[in-house]
Amino acid sequence: MRNQTLHTLLILLLGGILLSSCGSKETGQLIGVQDRPAWNGINPYGMVYVPSGQLHIGQSDEDIFNTFNAKPKSVSISGFYMDDTEISNNEYRQFVYWVRDSIAHVYMDDFIEDEYGNQKIDWSFELDYGDELLADMYLAPDQTLYGNKQLNTAVLDYEWRWVDVQKAAHDRDASIDDVLNKEVVNVYPDTMCWVRDFKYSYNEPMTRNYFSHPAFDDYPVVGVTWKQAKAFAYWRTKLWSSNRVDEPNSEDFRLPNEYEWEFASRGGRDMSPYPWGGYYIRNSKGCLLANFKPGRGNYAEDGGQTTVDVYAYYPNDYGLYNMSGNVSEWTESAYFDNSNYHVHDLNPDMKYDADDSEPKAMKRKVIRGGSWKDIGFYLQNGTRNWEYQDTSKSYVGFRNVLTFLGRSANDY
Repeated sequence: MRNQTLHTLLILLLGGILLSSCGSKETGQLIGVQDRPAWNGINPYGMVYVPSGQLHIGQSDEDIFNTFNAKPKSVSISGFYMDDTEISNNEYRQFVYWVRDSIAHVYMDDFIEDEYGNQKIDWSFELDYGDELLADMYLAPDQTLYGNKQLNTAVLDYEWRWVDVQKAAHDRDASIDDVLNKEVVNVYPDTMCWVRDFKYSYNEPMTRNYFSHPAFDDYPVVGVTWKQAKAFAYWRTKLWSSNRVDEPNSEDFRLPNEYEWEFASRGGRDMSPYPWGGYYIRNSKGCLLANFKPGRGNYAEDGGQTTVDVYAYYPNDYGLYNMSGNVSEWTESAYFDNSNYHVHDLNPDMKYDADDSEPKAMKRKVIRGGSWKDIGFYLQNGTRNWEYQDTSKSYVGFRNVLTFLGRSANDY
């Protein structure tokens, strides 16, 4: 009887210990950190998901110029989100206005101190652009054509930052100062590109109106250099993160590398010459399927004299509009003729960050997709082209991507 009582007490005691330990963090077991934030993925507005997969990069049709700069190769690409359209004038204007307003707040000394003692702009103050303290942001009346009030776009400078990950990875002695780069760019698009790009051609109305007039709000922004496009992506990341302070960080918005761009452009139709999958630029009814330069220069035949609305024409199977035509698009990648020979077959990329003092050949960046002023060859998925990173053209725009965190969207 006594042994049975001791046995019962022992069971109750052990049970009490086990029950008390269930509510404790210190169980003695390897269970990982338990207070981690939940992550259920994101669905950024205006972006579509491009799933992980395999891609055969390179020309899918005859290389009519015999460039031999797109050697066929099988690669694998991790999933990402991509803007369903090129960045429009009105979307880029949000960036320009943010920079304008931030500079105005600095003029007005609208600052608060955060918990770490850093000064930050107090966006709660309402700006009055008639205030005399902001007079320096405008041109003098005798500097304008009609004597009206006009913003001096030369003041719209923005500092953006980037980390040289390659240097950090290969130089174990590198410090933060060695790998953290800070650059300042003027964010206003180069509207003069419409005149400069074409000799003996009357394009002054586009220079005066393309970025500023509401008629072109939903047209792709042009006149933006590679670094301006990079600065936009940096600002967009900060804008996204500042409104999600209690959520885990996502990846940064950025330009796609050229292989991601080609993968997205094909829309799951591997080896297809064009985003819509066919071998021709016209459909069975004879209608043109993109905005480019048909024939010997009948620009208006496809429905657009120059650029068109970013949602014009049908999207590809991933839901991406104007991956061929309208405007060529900046990519992250540096342009070298033989890149396909050297890149890895897992998430290939070829980067080179050229300084301003380096030879122009080192400043070439890949553009893809062809534009409203290009012949059909440049609309092909596998056609590679380039522009210098410090140039701005009336036929080059961009869109952003965001790396998907996880194997596949179906995992969630």
